[in-house]
Amino acid sequence: MTDQTTPPHPQPRRRADRSVRVASVPSGHVYVRHCGDEQVADGVVRLADPRPNGAPSTSERWWPPVMLDPAWVKGHHAEFDVFHLHFGFDAQGPAALADLVAALRRHGKPLVYTVHDLRNPHQVDPAPHRAALDVLVPAADRLITLTPGAADEIARRWNRTATVLPHPHVVEQPRLSRPRPSRDRFRVGLHAKSVRPNMAVLPVVRVLAETLAELPEADLVVNVHHEVGDPGAHAHAPDVLDELRALEARGLLHLHVHDYFDDAALWDYLSGLDLSVLPYAFGTHSGWLEACHDLGTAVAAPTCGFYAEQRPCLSYGNTAEDGLDEESLRAAVLEAYRTRPVWRASGADRAAERAAVARAHRDLYRDLAR
Repeated sequence: MTDQTTPPHPQPRRRADRSVRVASVPSGHVYVRHCGDEQVADGVVRLADPRPNGAPSTSERWWPPVMLDPAWVKGHHAEFDVFHLHFGFDAQGPAALADLVAALRRHGKPLVYTVHDLRNPHQVDPAPHRAALDVLVPAADRLITLTPGAADEIARRWNRTATVLPHPHVVEQPRLSRPRPSRDRFRVGLHAKSVRPNMAVLPVVRVLAETLAELPEADLVVNVHHEVGDPGAHAHAPDVLDELRALEARGLLHLHVHDYFDDAALWDYLSGLDLSVLPYAFGTHSGWLEACHDLGTAVAAPTCGFYAEQRPCLSYGNTAEDGLDEESLRAAVLEAYRTRPVWRASGADRAAERAAVARAHRDLYRDLAR
């Protein structure tokens, strides 16, 4: 097992201008973009995401990541100093990832891996992601993760040390600092999206509907994407949609079926909630939680993963192993109804945090590229 103090391969010599060129997988995702300094040039140049085969020239789509192909590394190794993997390797088996690591080593390119997910929220079976981590975590020259709990889990499972850096803001200025809308009613939202595998939508919605029905001036809003009702879509889940419609017919919730929100519509939706409930039975970290923190929308997050270490939130019991703790979810909703918490960082705090995250990345890259 590779120790943090023993790099797996020799390090390349630092570039004379001290800038560091990073092949980031991906680079266009909001998390990665916000790991760069917003105010000053930080000496880090992230390569643009190569356009996948079949993506139109106007598309910003970065998946499946072209940079994961060892042939891409062979053809472009002179263009970058550090390879930084975040996510997008769901379709890569352990053998393919080992080939990628071998290609990076052949060309003397250090590997940084940010462990966003210890359990992949898009995969019912945890084994494929675990097998991928068993390749990537020992092979990486440096590891980053978002919470101390995740770092502890990495140390326990692989005897590796991960640097803990917070998730930078998701919402941009000026929206980040815009005052929240005022309203009299208490509104709880659950966005089922496309009902990805880690979502326990119906068990959570049932408890929410029952609880809110007993509270004056309280509403439950459930959103879901159109593809959940499309028989030809991978996300087709007619049982979920049928029960949600039945609950709406009984007056227990307001159901909205729609296409994917763009950013402006998503921020409007979140700002219109007093409480956003994450219906996850497994997972690790959440960009949704970060967006809510940007906008001042309280979150009820499950005890699986490390959400409560990311940002202030209410917690309720929900894990793949033990299922949903209905009483703790009910208690979280009642606490939010009673206290109406607004946990929101200021724009200045988020800017300072982003600058610190950018400096940490820059220093780590420079250290590897020496």
